[in-house]
This record gives sequence, structure tokens and C-alpha cells, in this order.
Amino acid sequence: MKFKNNITGIILAGGKSSRMGTEKGLIIYKNKPFVEHIIEAMSPLVDNIIIISNNKVYESFGFKCYEDLIKNTGPLAGIYTGLRYSKTDYNLIVSCDIPLVKTIVLQKLIDQKNDASEVIQLQSQGKNMPLIALYKKSCEVIFKKELHQNQKKVQTALKKCNVKTVVIDESLEQVTANINTPEDLELLNFNL
Repeated sequence: MKFKNNITGIILAGGKSSRMGTEKGLIIYKNKPFVEHIIEAMSPLVDNIIIISNNKVYESFGFKCYEDLIKNTGPLAGIYTGLRYSKTDYNLIVSCDIPLVKTIVLQKLIDQKNDASEVIQLQSQGKNMPLIALYKKSCEVIFKKELHQNQKKVQTALKKCNVKTVVIDESLEQVTANINTPEDLELLNFNL
């Protein structure tokens, strides 16, 4: 099978949503679940999409869903699981709680592809965003080792990778907003 862009889109929807109190990827914004906004943003750029979640309801979106291979270890396990099931060299990873993300922002990551970088992440408002990033499949081995050493932090694992950071300009900062709490959601809906 030949891939057009050699990129798999991986949506991380496996979090516990403890601060939100409900499944974040399924929250409705502008008449669509968060996860659907992310699917629309990444679809023009990827060959296929997979969703990492322990919740079977995500299968209703028509994409392959996989449960975390290593349970209760946070987003690092989700990234590892996505890379493990991916069949492409490059993998566009986006967390399910970023419903405002746009194709144009994700394209900026892809435009920075190079042989040296294993991870290309966004930086917005001075913060690195490893959950809006392009990962090479080769990171799978590094992340598996980290997880088996009981290391769960994405930022710590990234120190073992060659990382390039793409700073987005202020006009696009809003599209990288994480909606983690009921207060964040209220602000999002208020700014409709």
C-alpha cells in the first residue's frame, strides 16, 4: 500500500477527563463533538486516522480505535500506542481537547519535516505543545523504554528525542487552546 503523504493522524482521546468531569472528545461545540473538529482539521493532511481511547463510542466516527497498550500512564502511553499501530513514518498527533485546531496550523508542522527531527511540536504563548506535534514512528522504541521505566511525562521522554519547535504567531494562538475544565468550556462557548 502506497501512502500519499506517509502521515497517520492520531487523536488522543484516552484521558480520564477528571478536571472536566465528562469525556472531553465528545463535548459538543458548534453542533459537533470536539473529536470531529480535530478529524476535519487533520483529514486533508493525512493518509488515515486512528483514535486512541479506551471508550468504544469513538468507533462510531468510522476510524480504527485502539486502547492504550500500557494502562493508566497518561498521554505518553497514548502517543506510544498510536505510534505502535501506525504504518507510516510520520504521525500527526493531536489531543482530543483542542477543538479549535485548524488545518493551517497542522500544516506548519508538516512543512518543517526533515531527516534530523524526530518530533516537531508547536509552541504557543511560550509553552511547548507536544500534544499538537508530528512524531516519527521511530520514537515508539524510545517511549516504550520510558514507560517500562515508569516514566510517564511526555516532556521528559522528549528529552531523549531530537525535537524541533515551531513557534506560531499570535494570530493563531487561540486555535491551540486546551479545553480542560468546565471554566475553559464556558469561555469557549462565550466566545462563539
